[in-house]
Amino acid sequence: MTEKKTPFYDIHCRLGAKMIPFAGYLMPVMYDSMIAEHLRVRQAVGIFDLTHMGEFEISGAGARAFVQRLVTNDLDRLSENQVMYTCMCYEDGGIVDDLLVYNFADRIFLVVNASNIAKDYAHIEKYLPSDVQLKNISDETSLIAVQGPLAAKVMSSLTDYPLENLKYYHAAFGVVAGEEIMFSRTGYTGEDGFELYMPNHLAEKLWEACYDAVVDSGGGPVGLGARDSLRLEMKFALYGNDIWEETNPLEAGLGWVVKFDKQDFIGKKALVGIKEKGLKRKLIGFQMPGKVFPRQHYSIYDGGRKIGEVTSGVFSPSLKTAIGMGYVPVEYAELDRQFEIDVRGQRHPAKVVKTPFYKAAARK
Repeated sequence: MTEKKTPFYDIHCRLGAKMIPFAGYLMPVMYDSMIAEHLRVRQAVGIFDLTHMGEFEISGAGARAFVQRLVTNDLDRLSENQVMYTCMCYEDGGIVDDLLVYNFADRIFLVVNASNIAKDYAHIEKYLPSDVQLKNISDETSLIAVQGPLAAKVMSSLTDYPLENLKYYHAAFGVVAGEEIMFSRTGYTGEDGFELYMPNHLAEKLWEACYDAVVDSGGGPVGLGARDSLRLEMKFALYGNDIWEETNPLEAGLGWVVKFDKQDFIGKKALVGIKEKGLKRKLIGFQMPGKVFPRQHYSIYDGGRKIGEVTSGVFSPSLKTAIGMGYVPVEYAELDRQFEIDVRGQRHPAKVVKTPFYKAAARK
């Protein structure tokens, strides 16, 4: 398969990015070093190309009621222009995807994971009622993220929109760098930040404006490598690593986005049954001493017994220690429980720790 290029491809190459195939696109994994890019987001500000993500519009008379049935979280709790993190589940409670739902006056806007665009669209279309329209606008939409403690400073230099009125997980329509676009105070790094959505023909202009403002604030570009370590420090799940169709939101630590008190949603019956029977396993965060660090699929052992697998692992640039996640039986999920990780044939100690691993600065 020939990978697509985002409208920022030539810019990434000019900036010296290492490009790799990812979710059907050629994407920058890093520009200078993953550690430097990670720390610039924690300490200053970074700019990301997230155009590979998928965007759907759902509209029509029955749109709100349909999305309410489609996702596990409660759409009725959202005000206009508010954003919600949630899951879509199969009938058996397995996770189709984790996603964002934007509640606009005239439509519902979904942001889905890049690798799941076709699968998600087919899942939604399967349940689509006659009074609801579904449109995939992923290929015509570009997405820039500006993340870090100085993100608001960057945005305030680009827009006259009163950012003090834009709360976390809310969206706005305003002029940014001379163009009317939609942007939201969202992100997957744990820091303050904004995500800017635009038609492709505005992409290069918006990138250049944002990039210049980011650099002026002491920041720079950030690739997929640092994006992964940033989200892992917050114990944010990654679809395909930490959650997939054979996991459910309850064992994945996402029970907070499952609202059992709302009316029926796809997968509710199965999730009620899982909750009543009790969980058999949980997704835990663990820490390892020393210089070794875990990777996906490394085995987790208690003595001679394999009890699970690492789903995500990294050497944390912020904490300067190895961290990871994995599913283990519930009796191994309590804090400070110790076990071992098999790293290239050698067992290394690890223990369950409180998450998120990193505590980001409070948002103003």
